[in-house]
Amino acid sequence: MRLFSALFIIIIISYLFGSIINKINTIEQLEQQLIQKDLESDSLCHIIDSLKLEIDTLTEKTQIFDFQYYKNSFKNLLDAIIQVESNNNDNAYHKGEDAVGCLQIRQTMVNDINRILTKKKSYIRYSYQDRWNRQKSVEMMILYCNYYNLVKLEEISRCWNGGPRGMYKESTTNYWKKVQKNLDS
Repeated sequence: MRLFSALFIIIIISYLFGSIINKINTIEQLEQQLIQKDLESDSLCHIIDSLKLEIDTLTEKTQIFDFQYYKNSFKNLLDAIIQVESNNNDNAYHKGEDAVGCLQIRQTMVNDINRILTKKKSYIRYSYQDRWNRQKSVEMMILYCNYYNLVKLEEISRCWNGGPRGMYKESTTNYWKKVQKNLDS
């Protein structure tokens, strides 16, 4: 009977030991599958990261292109407005309106620009004399357009001619046509 009990215990221990080894093999296989999945996942993450980088690069190129297009369009518009306003003459003066320089800036515009600069807590201020300077006149126009969020060419032109609500004034439509004619030529 002792022999039978010892043999039975050995068989049970062998069975349990075999079962444990089988479970260890299963665990190792599952670990290998997880490692493989992690490697595939890492590979997918790298692909996703590189795609995101590619999208970011394309977006940046698009923004640069858009800015370049806008910059060129604005330059052309500015040239057209200067042509309409002063026939490209930095010394142009319209006595009746006290409009001065290449962009025919009035004192009220300088006052508005200085109000905008004060609101932005800037220490820069423009004088009435600055209207005679082309560069300072263009700076004032850019400040004006940025402050009033003027982006479209027609909007910039009509608001430059008729004030912040110039886009909605019938009186600015002929001005826009003149500017447009200069843009097309």
